[in-house]
Amino acid sequence: MTRRVFAALSLILAFPFISAFSAEPVKPVDAIRSGEIWLDESGARINAHGAGLLIYDGRYWLFGEHKVEGELGNSAQVGVHCYSSADLYNWRDEGIALPVSDDPASPIARGCILERPKVLHNAKTGKFVMFFHLESARSNYRDAKTGIAVAEKVAGPYRFVRAERPNAGDWPSNVADADKKPLSADERKALDEMFATGKIKTGWTPDYPTNLLYRADFEGGQEARDMTLFQDDDGRAYHIYSSESNGTLHIAPLTDDYLDWDGEYARAFSGRYYEAPAIFKRDGKYWLFASDCTGWAPNAARLAVADNILGPWTELGNPCRGTEAEVAKTFWSQSSYVLNVPEKNICVFIGDRWNPQNAIDGRYIWLPIQFDDAGVPFLEWRDAWRFEEEAAK
Repeated sequence: MTRRVFAALSLILAFPFISAFSAEPVKPVDAIRSGEIWLDESGARINAHGAGLLIYDGRYWLFGEHKVEGELGNSAQVGVHCYSSADLYNWRDEGIALPVSDDPASPIARGCILERPKVLHNAKTGKFVMFFHLESARSNYRDAKTGIAVAEKVAGPYRFVRAERPNAGDWPSNVADADKKPLSADERKALDEMFATGKIKTGWTPDYPTNLLYRADFEGGQEARDMTLFQDDDGRAYHIYSSESNGTLHIAPLTDDYLDWDGEYARAFSGRYYEAPAIFKRDGKYWLFASDCTGWAPNAARLAVADNILGPWTELGNPCRGTEAEVAKTFWSQSSYVLNVPEKNICVFIGDRWNPQNAIDGRYIWLPIQFDDAGVPFLEWRDAWRFEEEAAK
């Protein structure tokens, strides 16, 4: 099926009460207004959740989960939607970059869980590589796999390559050699009992087994759920993902073609339950926004910093400033990505205000990242803001 047909289908699924071709053009947008409904240049609702952005060929490219109405929209019914913009205000619909499959045997069959797509351009190969968190329709988040797709053009179509857990057969680089060994029979039994009794969940637990889970998953690969991609100044790319029952963040360099992990990875924040990673670099330091694990419900944001992307990392607490409720709930949002815009001298926090009861009505939260006198980033609410004004501050 062509991209044009998928674009029409996406509009019908998002707005079943109108024709996909009936939307009227909208007036140009001149500011970012978080929490409001955003329309593309044709007047249709922008549908790109858990998004990532790529700057390429003089334009900004937005990739995100296409949602449909109701709770059905929490699963992938259409695929990954792509938009492009010259100014970050006004967006052109570029269609469905990666459609779900109608083959029930496909890992990306309609009804799967396909979350947080991120795209990088590989200058060496000229290809565009997409990573995303992937679960089969019946896995109940137990698959914890990473999907990989590739395209010749930035807007696609992307070809699904494979889905697997990262770093099978590899030990983390930042644990002692004595801890690089398979589980003993007694350790395996103890871990199985913890799962059976609910002492290990995909959320916080006081009994988190810091030194068992990555060893248990050594052969089959490490769990990978909430994720992002980061491309460093030297072109090296990294996959950052929640692992070990969501209790530990893994930071894994990719191969030169960005299509595989290179066998090295570091563990960070073990037992701290970091979700929704969003990373950027400024003045030689790596900064990480993340959240706690509370499902769709918002919680207090987290901030950490490192001189080396593989760590060690230092936690800095909550980066939000505002009312007690705003700070406690990250302005009722969860981090997804940080867009570094050098030409505008600004970094942008990109988050989602999820609505699992009606997934299509999730809203986007974009806020300018500010820096205190010590150079530490923080966030404050803006009803409306403009890149030009923030960059001048």
